[in-house]
Amino acid sequence: MNNLLKVKEKLQTTLDKIQTNGDGSPVTSLKLDKNLVVEIEQITEELEGLNPNLYPLVHAPTLLAGTWRLLYSTAREIRSLDSLPLGLKVGRVYQQIDVSQKSFFNLAFVKHPLGLVSGYVKVTASFEPAKVNGSPLPDKRINVYFDKRYLSINRIIGIQTPQLDPLKVVQARSPEGRIPYLDITYLDETLRIGRGGEGSLFILVKSEDI
Repeated sequence: MNNLLKVKEKLQTTLDKIQTNGDGSPVTSLKLDKNLVVEIEQITEELEGLNPNLYPLVHAPTLLAGTWRLLYSTAREIRSLDSLPLGLKVGRVYQQIDVSQKSFFNLAFVKHPLGLVSGYVKVTASFEPAKVNGSPLPDKRINVYFDKRYLSINRIIGIQTPQLDPLKVVQARSPEGRIPYLDITYLDETLRIGRGGEGSLFILVKSEDI
């Protein structure tokens, strides 16, 4: 087994150990001991240094396409899902990317532990490759332009509620005065690592469906 596979397996094993909920929901840095957060960061950095696709937007854009499931994140917007109102708990979180249309959406399923309510939060967006440091070609950075945010309730005490799907649709505003971006720091057929503008970390695995 080469070094890349060893490090990738080490990261996957570490992430498997912290998946304690059994529902596939992403783990955030808020839930973990600080030493474990540091360990995950160190392994991630080691794997990023072995990235088989250093210029993913040039040489491997098709690998981005499809559905990805979020395993772990330090991002503020993901950590905020740990404190949803009305006792709601976040379930699986997905990102589906359409490379040809340069668009994607994030989808977070939510439900009440007692099964009283279930639904989802969805955010749509478009993206474009960013050229940095005067380079004429894109590297690994994409600029993100958020579009709409959907809040939907699809079941109440087990009864489907199509009239509440969606319940609310609003504009998903980007931070004023700046364009959000994401650096794709590792990419292969099954694993993707990204880092946001505020140093946030996202680790995702390829998924067959949502």
